[in-house]
Amino acid sequence: MRHIISILVENESGALSRIAGLFSARGYNIESLTVAPTEDPSLSRMTLVTRGSDEIVEQITKQLNKLVDVVKLADLTEGPHLERELMLLKARAVDAERDELKRLADIFRGRIVDVTDATYTIELTGSSDKLDAFIAAVGAKHIVEVVRSGVSGIARGERCLRA
Repeated sequence: MRHIISILVENESGALSRIAGLFSARGYNIESLTVAPTEDPSLSRMTLVTRGSDEIVEQITKQLNKLVDVVKLADLTEGPHLERELMLLKARAVDAERDELKRLADIFRGRIVDVTDATYTIELTGSSDKLDAFIAAVGAKHIVEVVRSGVSGIARGERCLRA
């Protein structure tokens, strides 16, 4: 099962390395990882996506809580949450393909942010499933390059992750 773990960490060098090392040492995979400072400059928020059973993720969270850099963490998938990911996709766009790519971008509520004689670069935000569906709709033979930010997530309602 896919889990989105949100972690508040001390904004110090080496924190990311220690967390990634914990996953690596135990043979767990990190599917995506985003990190940025919070409203408090002494803290950063990591949003980490991994897959595993509830028992494995519980073990991971217990190990993460033991790290000195970790202030607080939550598994966002345990309750209602919002998640978004940003993708930039560069696709071949010549002749009739230009209209089709424009139509697809509109259907998926994407924006064409760069145009050349032979390519469109499309910006798209949404869930990972939506981005995957867009990639499939465009088709591998038209894709030149894809860049994805990784998942950012936040709990819905009153639930929050604060120090």
